[in-house]
Amino acid sequence: MSRCENCIIRQLNALKALSKDELKAISDSKTERRIKKGEKIFDENESLDGVFCVRSGASKLSKLQENGKDQIVKIAGSGEVLGKRSLIAEEKANLSATALEDMDVCFIPKKEITAKIYTNPAFTKELLQQLAQDLKNSENSTIDFASKTVTQRLAHTLLHLKSQAGEDRDGFLSLSLTREDLASVIGTATESCIRHIATFKKKGFIETQAKRIKILDLEGLKALE
Repeated sequence: MSRCENCIIRQLNALKALSKDELKAISDSKTERRIKKGEKIFDENESLDGVFCVRSGASKLSKLQENGKDQIVKIAGSGEVLGKRSLIAEEKANLSATALEDMDVCFIPKKEITAKIYTNPAFTKELLQQLAQDLKNSENSTIDFASKTVTQRLAHTLLHLKSQAGEDRDGFLSLSLTREDLASVIGTATESCIRHIATFKKKGFIETQAKRIKILDLEGLKALE
């Protein structure tokens, strides 16, 4: 089992503010889980007994709409701590989390996190800063949906996926989203998303292979944002 005090992933989240002894305590209480692609990490309205620290892989955080479709709110990758808002607010999960690829996560019990909140001000500050950043990103996304075109949102999302997950050995985006998921992220119908992808291909911005996407003209996409 990997130890929190030796894990470099913690440098990407609030756990970096904990002492070595505190990290050892968390290591002794956590459990490691392998989440297969398509599996739920947790459901909307589920009561969470802890948080999930993502060691590898990516998930989609989504909200069920009145029409029965899931609206993807965020793509979360390595280093993310899932469920922290619900835990701190002592509320049921507002979103569901589903693996977009095989994932390795560490489940940290609620008592370990709350104990550190009460005893480690630096850790509490880091958590609050990350919650504030999440809120800022959510607000920016709301503004983008209202002010940007589908073309702009698609370009932005492809660039974000490249910066967040990187590329595979063949130059394709490491994280491959279905056209339905990509459409949900950019806030349009699947058919509209497919048409815009075809336009991007025709203009030489991207190349596709099944659902895989390779960015060919980085500067061209940046100009569209």
